[in-house]
Amino acid sequence: MSKTPATDKADAGYSKGLKNRHIQMIAIGGSIGTGLFLGAGGRISQGGAALAISYALCGVIAFIMVRALGELSIRRPSSGAFVSYSREFTGEKGAYLTGWLFFLDWATTVMADITAVALYLHYWPSFQAIPQWLLATIALAVVLVLNILSVKAFGEFEFWLALIKVTAILAFMAIAIWAIVTGASVGTHTAGVHNLTENGGFFPMGLMPLVTLSLGVVFAFGGTEMVGVAAGEAEEAKHILPKAINSMIWRIAFFYVGSVILMIMVLPWNAYSADESPFVTFFSGIGIPHAGDIMQVVVLTAALSSLNAGLYATGRTLRSLAVAGEAPKIASKLNKNQVPMNAILLTAVLGLIGVMINYVYPTKAFEIVMNLAGIGIAGTWISVLVSHWVFIRRTQRSVDSLDAAAAALPGVGEQRPSYRLHFAPWTNLIAIAFLVIVILSMWFDASVGRPTILMFVGICVLLVIGWYAVRGRIRGDLMDHVLDEDPQ
Repeated sequence: MSKTPATDKADAGYSKGLKNRHIQMIAIGGSIGTGLFLGAGGRISQGGAALAISYALCGVIAFIMVRALGELSIRRPSSGAFVSYSREFTGEKGAYLTGWLFFLDWATTVMADITAVALYLHYWPSFQAIPQWLLATIALAVVLVLNILSVKAFGEFEFWLALIKVTAILAFMAIAIWAIVTGASVGTHTAGVHNLTENGGFFPMGLMPLVTLSLGVVFAFGGTEMVGVAAGEAEEAKHILPKAINSMIWRIAFFYVGSVILMIMVLPWNAYSADESPFVTFFSGIGIPHAGDIMQVVVLTAALSSLNAGLYATGRTLRSLAVAGEAPKIASKLNKNQVPMNAILLTAVLGLIGVMINYVYPTKAFEIVMNLAGIGIAGTWISVLVSHWVFIRRTQRSVDSLDAAAAALPGVGEQRPSYRLHFAPWTNLIAIAFLVIVILSMWFDASVGRPTILMFVGICVLLVIGWYAVRGRIRGDLMDHVLDEDPQ
C-alpha cells in the first residue's frame, strides 16, 4: 500500500508564479555568485591551482545535496523546503534548528551583500560623495520592493541578473582561451599552460588548502539549495526541477572549475589577491579598455542577485517557522500579492544592522561573520541529507509489518519518486562526513577559523535557549497526515 505525502500548511496561500525559465535561472544564479566573482581571487592566492580540485570536490557534495533535496521536493513541493522536510522526518527540533541556521546564514549574507553593493558603487567617482550607508539602504530598499511586489517580480529580476553573470563568465572564458592559445601578454606575464606547472606546481602550498579553503568554496556554492525553496511556487515543479538540478553539476564543472583553471593558466596563481576580483585582474592585465568598469558592473550584479535571493529565501523560511510557532507570529502573514512581506521586512532590518556592523568592526571581524554564514550553509546541507536519509529508510519498511503508530510515520509505505539520489544512503553519509570535516578543520586557523567556531558555539547556546522559550507554543499538527487526496 502506497501513501500520499503529507501537506505542509505553511505553504497555504502562495502563488505558483515561477515559470521554467525562472527556475532554471534561479538554479544557475544560486550556484554562481559572489563566491566566484569576489572570493576566487583570494582563494587562488592561498591555494594555487589546487583550488580547482577543492571546487570539484565541493561541487560533487553540492550535487549530492541538491539531488536529495530534489527527490524530496518532487515528492512534495514546499516553499518551506528543508525546514518543512526536517519537520516531517526529524520532528520540530530538527525543523527549528534547520530553519534558524538557514535564516541566520542568509541574514548574514544579506548583511554582506548590501555593504558590498555600496562599496562597489563607490568605485565610480559620481557615487563617492554619497554616504556608504545611504547607498546600502537604497540597494536594500530596491530589492525589498521587488520581493514584496510578487514572486513573479522576484523571478524576473533574478532571471536577468543571472543572465548577466552567465554572459560575463562566458565572455571571460572565450577571451581567456584565446589568450592561452595565442600566448598573449597579460600584464607582465604570458598566458599559457606553463602557469599551471611553474611557480610551485599544482600544489604550491601543499595539500592542506584543499581542506582549509573548502568552507569558503561551500559558501560560494551557497544558494544551490534555493531550487528547493522555489519549488513550492513553481507552476510544474515535478517537470521543471529534474532538468534544473541535473544541469547543476555541469554548471559547476563548467563555470567554477573551468573558470578557476583558466584563471591560473592566464596568470600565475600568485598574481591574484583577495583585494580584487580575479576577473578584473585578468581584464585589466590584458589591456581591454574600461575592463574595470565592465567587471565592476558584473560584480555589482552578482551582489544584487545574492541579496535578491537572500531576501526571498529568508522570507519563506521565517514564515514557515512562524506558522509553526518557532518565530514571531507576525512573520506568518502574507500580503495581498501572496508574499510573506513581514518576514522579508524582518530580514531587511537585520540587513541594516549589517551595515552598522561592517562600519564599526574591522575587516577580520567581517570575514568571521562570512565564515559563520558558511557554517550555516553546511548545516543546512547536512539537514537536507539527514531528512532524505530518514525518508529512504522509511520507504523500505512495509506498512503491514508495523504497528499503527509506526505505519503512520511520514514516508512509511511510500514509493520513492522516479527522480532520486543514487546510491543512497551511502552518498548521504559521504557528503555529511565531508561537511563535518570541513567545519572542524576551521579550528586549525587560529586567526579567523577558531573565533568563528567559538562564535558558532555561542549561537548554538542561544538556539538552545530559544528552543526552550518557544517549545510550549509549537504547533505539532502542521503536517496533515490524514489527507487522502494528492495535493498535486
